[in-house]
Amino acid sequence: MLSNKFVVLGVMVAVGAWSASAMTLEEIDGVFEFAELQYKKATDSLTVEEGIPRNSHADGTWNQLGITSWTSGFFPGCLWLIYAQNQDDDWKKEAQKWTAPLEPLKTYDHHHDVGFMVFCSYGEGYRLTQDPEYKAIILQTADTLATRFRPSGGIIQSWGSIHNENTKTYRVIIDNMMNLEMMLWASKNGGDETLKAIALTHADTTMKHHFRPDGSSFHKLTYELESGKVLLKQTHQGYADDSMWARGQAWALYGYTMMYRETEEERYLETAEKAAAIYLKRLPKDGIPRWDFDAPDSKPFKDASAAAIASSALVELSQLTGKKEYLAAAEKALEELSTDRYLAKGEKYQCLLLHSVGNLNRTSEVDVNISYADYYFLEALSRLKKVKQGQPL
Repeated sequence: MLSNKFVVLGVMVAVGAWSASAMTLEEIDGVFEFAELQYKKATDSLTVEEGIPRNSHADGTWNQLGITSWTSGFFPGCLWLIYAQNQDDDWKKEAQKWTAPLEPLKTYDHHHDVGFMVFCSYGEGYRLTQDPEYKAIILQTADTLATRFRPSGGIIQSWGSIHNENTKTYRVIIDNMMNLEMMLWASKNGGDETLKAIALTHADTTMKHHFRPDGSSFHKLTYELESGKVLLKQTHQGYADDSMWARGQAWALYGYTMMYRETEEERYLETAEKAAAIYLKRLPKDGIPRWDFDAPDSKPFKDASAAAIASSALVELSQLTGKKEYLAAAEKALEELSTDRYLAKGEKYQCLLLHSVGNLNRTSEVDVNISYADYYFLEALSRLKKVKQGQPL
């Protein structure tokens, strides 16, 4: 049976200085127990046939979408992360059940997000089960993603069909850095070596064009197809073209930390640390950013998802560099996310974290729970736990 245990989590730390006490292993385990409670409510009440959970309805239950939503890998990914902690076969079966519908994505070439969709689901599953069918799906998905590579620009097209013969421009977003891990993994695990070359070229091009001198990142760039020239540097989900969108900065920090881990190339470490420096410099005392660092007081919404993504990256960056300030910043944010201010307490909720922002500009998913916030929160906590236990990530 899926565990029904639940540890009541009180307020762990007060909002305050960066020197707050570190999270204990018991506190981390308590969050995972809370995650079990919440996700058991979800798996008991939802069916796979209705779609993959993405965010909440007003009554607290999950809104379910089709597998081609870019977030489809995160709910099964959360189940795998819970299973990794409790090793309960019933949770393994639930993770397998919610992962299985995503299999057709191995040939889905309509946008770049298949890295999120497949590597956060099948990738987590393969790490824990070594199922050869999972591996085959990941490898084919990486090949599919590679078809979106635009040689003229040296970068993978994010949005828009690659089959439209009338296309003269294409768009690339900073989020795309997160899909490179699957390609690098594939190149090391039976896939073609060109996958690595594409991933490195994309990372280098992004490093050249998508960052400002201070280390903050642009969200969306428009490239000319024929020449590969950058035509526009804009935002889509941030406050303004020249503002620092919090989740985009977290993607950049995470993406280049991963690139350094996978390649040991110093240029990626330099980019990751520069992205981290501006993120931490501008972070408020509680460790949780607004949805955009430059958002006015009239739009003050916090973004738990950005904090979770950045925290996961910072835990890893601390281990790659030996710099304690990264770990301290991650723990500060994770402690705050583990309080009643962010945990989805209350009988109606079936998720883990509240207070994330998807796209405020379109009044979409504003101050709600979103599946990727839960996923990266659990990943960050599992990484922090390994650090505290002296285990490799």
